[in-house]
Amino acid sequence: MTQPNNLRGIVAMLLAVGLFSLMDGGLKHLSGHYPSMQVAAIRGLSSLPLVLVWVLATGAGAGLLRIRWPLHLLRGVLSIVMLASFAYALKVMPLAGAYALFFVAPLMITALSVPLLGEKVGPRRWTAIGVGLLGVLVVLRPTGEGVLSWAGLAVLLSAAGYALSAITVRVLHRTDSSQSMVFWMLLMTGVGAGALAWPQWVPLMWGDAWVIAGVGLAGFLGQVAITEAFRAGEASVVAPFEYSALAWGLMLDWLVWQALPDGWTFAGAGIIVASGLYLIRRERVHAEAEHP
Repeated sequence: MTQPNNLRGIVAMLLAVGLFSLMDGGLKHLSGHYPSMQVAAIRGLSSLPLVLVWVLATGAGAGLLRIRWPLHLLRGVLSIVMLASFAYALKVMPLAGAYALFFVAPLMITALSVPLLGEKVGPRRWTAIGVGLLGVLVVLRPTGEGVLSWAGLAVLLSAAGYALSAITVRVLHRTDSSQSMVFWMLLMTGVGAGALAWPQWVPLMWGDAWVIAGVGLAGFLGQVAITEAFRAGEASVVAPFEYSALAWGLMLDWLVWQALPDGWTFAGAGIIVASGLYLIRRERVHAEAEHP
């Protein structure tokens, strides 16, 4: 068994987060010109040619059809919901504000692992999940001037879709390759969202061609980088660096859209991130107790 290379994993994760943030910036731009479902279709189809090259180059093409079709179809539906909801939210929300709410996804994954995977979650981790949900309320501020809106709720729906998709990945990894999971998710997202968007399809503008190409390239390279991050390093060491997305969101919001979230959003994001980091730490302690 190879020893984990945590430094390599951390660098790969930071690169992946940066690439995905640039992709999200492109999606935010596109969401101002096209319907949300069409943006989801563009995201899936723009990366697909590069993913197909990757699949063939790694010799994984022969295994594309030997997969667990029901779970892949479920992932395709979840991906459409996740991307369309996130694109809808990005029409009006800053990237950093959307990320602050989306950070609740790891808490959802932990909570969902109990009924769906039969995993045991102790009282400390349930407490961390509860505290994280309080952080969501701080960001949304239902009784104040927060982002409790259709956009804010759309981000939470997107996070729920991501969490459910992550649960299916845990199951699929036992039998299916990473290449097949990425390929079929993007194909199903592109075709499914494209079919749903077709009645209101807006012709693509030539001026957006470079944005679409950037979304496809950044999305593909980000997927490769995050796969390498978890392959090279220990998940409990690498995963916390996903939260660097908030810094990317703040930078892009300021440089491109001259927008920043308010102090309450920062406070809520801090609570959510702290809860997520605690869960990651507890996961490592639990794993070490099982495998001394």
